[in-house]
Amino acid sequence: MHRLSRFVPPGLSAWFAAIILVGCVAAPTLAQSQPQVFRGATVYPISDAPIENGVVVVEDGVIQAVGPEGEVNVPAGATVHDATGKVIMPGLVDTHSHIAQVNGGDQSGPTHPGVRTLDAVNVRHSSVGRARAGGITTVNVLSGSGHLLSGQTTHLKLRDSETVEDLLFCENPLTDICGGIKMANGTNSIRENPAFPGTRARSASILRQMLMDAQAYGEKKEAASSEDDMPPTDLGKEALLEVLDGERIVHFHTHRHDDVLTVLRLKKEFGFEVVLHHVSEGWRVADEIAAADVPASIIVIDSPGGKHEAVNLYFRTGAVLEDAGVDVAYHTDDFITDSRLFLRSAAIGVRAGMSEETALEAMTLAGARMLGLDDRIGSLEQGKDADLIVLSGDPLSVYTNIEETWVEGQKVFDRDNPDDRDLATGGYGVYDDGTLHHHHGPTGE
Repeated sequence: MHRLSRFVPPGLSAWFAAIILVGCVAAPTLAQSQPQVFRGATVYPISDAPIENGVVVVEDGVIQAVGPEGEVNVPAGATVHDATGKVIMPGLVDTHSHIAQVNGGDQSGPTHPGVRTLDAVNVRHSSVGRARAGGITTVNVLSGSGHLLSGQTTHLKLRDSETVEDLLFCENPLTDICGGIKMANGTNSIRENPAFPGTRARSASILRQMLMDAQAYGEKKEAASSEDDMPPTDLGKEALLEVLDGERIVHFHTHRHDDVLTVLRLKKEFGFEVVLHHVSEGWRVADEIAAADVPASIIVIDSPGGKHEAVNLYFRTGAVLEDAGVDVAYHTDDFITDSRLFLRSAAIGVRAGMSEETALEAMTLAGARMLGLDDRIGSLEQGKDADLIVLSGDPLSVYTNIEETWVEGQKVFDRDNPDDRDLATGGYGVYDDGTLHHHHGPTGE
């Protein structure tokens, strides 16, 4: 975790440092204080078997109890939501998204470890509302894959919000780790620009040298006997030290089976925590992924197109990885998959051979594990954040709609609300932020 001392000059007084931090305190809590009870639904806790005629009790943005009717204490004075005939499950976790107009590194070079996506997130963009309409309550927003390392990712909780600080999991964006880091290999970063690699082998070489340089930087810091001996602060190498120390998870875009094995080789060499993303040919090296004890966040695409190296992306990848013992999650890569259609990923996985339990876990708790947030989100359990969605029916049915999305006990999407319904069902107009400003009035104020 970053320490403020890395960035504040030694002579800066303590009171002035405190003033700097005043604007960077934890995001304001918007959670409700009055107890709320959801009853009558079939509840999918994910961490346990489904509960017929279940009850979920929420207070102060936290789940207080989950269980069958008659076995859960309902607090006096609670607001009761009749969910008879509905399905309630945890809010969906999207491990790989590009909503909120996020961006990262530029064309000056292939690696940008010091770049933070946190500094380029537009929380008022309609894509955030579309994600809520899709039942997504947590996203890992990443910069693009046109670089070997395009920047630091940001974990966002999709509360109703005005600023990016309102959405952060981390308490202080100046001193805390607020996400992972994005790396990539394959064809995306291979280009004619002489600053970029021209081959796969060169790509791996650049990444390896970058990590070795970070190791050397860390050794110089450890060997320094005084402030005068310390190397000049390097924001990129600081982030890479967090990677090497296991504090920052690497989210690695990779498609072809040989590219996947290159990632596993780098992980073995440098010991960082990694999540494989996309892994179009993961089915070809499922045993190797399982042996490396590395999780995979995958995508399903139900229309033709895309890059040639993803030509062997099959619906059965999730089932093959599950059978091999790999921890599997799904993601949208929005706009590749519209966030509003995320839930169908699980259904497609089941159709291709995944178990229903693993497919639904791949939408929720597995993704939470891959972000290191499973102590707070991903399942309906006592003490976890009250992030949940209300469905009209079976979560694996094409006829099911997401009716409500709740984040920390606050409703952030309601299909009965005309504006929200527009976000859930609209066409091109949904993407036109000049005419649609969901949740922020007609002028976006």
